[in-house]
This record gives sequence, structure tokens and C-alpha cells, in this order.
Amino acid sequence: MAVPLIFQTIEESGLSTWIRDSPSVFGYWFILSLHAIGMGLLVGASAVIDLRILGVARDLPLAPFKGLYRIIWTGFWIQVASGALLLIAYPTKALTNPDFYIKLTLIGLAITVMQKLKEHVFNDSSLDESAMLIKGKALAAWSLIFWAGAVTAGRLLAYTYIYLKYGFTG
Repeated sequence: MAVPLIFQTIEESGLSTWIRDSPSVFGYWFILSLHAIGMGLLVGASAVIDLRILGVARDLPLAPFKGLYRIIWTGFWIQVASGALLLIAYPTKALTNPDFYIKLTLIGLAITVMQKLKEHVFNDSSLDESAMLIKGKALAAWSLIFWAGAVTAGRLLAYTYIYLKYGFTG
């Protein structure tokens, strides 16, 4: 496979080299840890909403769960920022791996489903709690499936690459 030269250019940049090779506490492992925290916020808050809609903790009213969307979006933006830095550190590793594109697709689908849940369940003031649950069940199930797939695909990125860096195979 021909690997685009732009990957080498990015990998040789000061920022990419610093992220990968710096002994600083704020280097690669810190950024990776931020990525994990963002995932916990994003996926965790989404799963809480999904599981409640699917019948877990029935004693808790559903409407206040709408407040978790602030946590979801905070986690999402932490993921975007830390993910961009991780991509800069190893562009060849990620961008030559089909698993990376599967992960991004699943994240896009999961975010779309979470927004549909917000629009069709939480933002519809005409619905009572039982109607909210009925209307949201299929979306909540798909959300859990997409998030589980995205997390799995993301985790597999560490093991499924062919090229670690430009010119170097894994």
C-alpha cells in the first residue's frame, strides 16, 4: 500500500515528535488518559440514559436525565481535542487502518442516535414518561450497540495497525 507522504511530514513536525517522544507528564500518556476520561464521560453518560430508557432504575424519573447531555458534550469535545493530538502523534498508524474509519463511523452513528433521543424523547413536551420510554427504546438499544462498537474499534486500534510510522511496519 502506498502511504501518503503527508503522514511523514506530520510525524516529523515538532508537535508530533513532542507528543510521541517527550518525557513530559503532558505528553502522549497524558493525552491518552484525557482521551479515556472523555470516553468515560461521553459513553458513560450516554449509557446511563440508554439503560434508564431500557428499564434500569425504573424508580428514577426520566426527564432529569436530559441534564446528562452537558456531560455528553463535554466528553465529546475532550475526545475531539485529545483524539486530534493522538492522530497528530501517529497519523500513519491511524489513517492507514480501516478500523479507525469504522470507529469514526460508529461514533458518528452513536452521536446521531443520541441527538435523536434528545429531540424525539426529551424535547417533546407532549410526551408523558411512559410515552418517552416507548418512543426511545429502539434508539437507546442502537445507541448502546454503536457505543460498544466504537469503544471496541478504538481499543483494537492499538493492535490492528500495519504501519506504526511512515516507512515502519508494525
